[in-house]
Amino acid sequence: MRGKRGRPRRRPDVVLGDRGYDHDKYRRLVWGLGVKPLIARRGTEHGSGLGTQRWVVERAFAHLHWFRRLRIRWEIRDDIHEAFLTLGCALICWRRLKSFR
Repeated sequence: MRGKRGRPRRRPDVVLGDRGYDHDKYRRLVWGLGVKPLIARRGTEHGSGLGTQRWVVERAFAHLHWFRRLRIRWEIRDDIHEAFLTLGCALICWRRLKSFR
């Protein structure tokens, strides 16, 4: 078998962050975990390229907030909340695929 030796890596190689996390404390914390931080600097112009990748995540959260049960977590049990989250993701995918016809 080819590949790297040892246990499979579970941490990401890079973490993306917006200007709200631009502080040396957070950068040191992420570097200490062995992950490279890509955090936009405060006071610099927009256009660093991070927004194109973060937009996918932000759009997914916005789609999930269409569902009132997921906007505020009312369920105490994790399994029930996870079931509603899975149902919400399935409905989003179904609506998206239905619009491609």
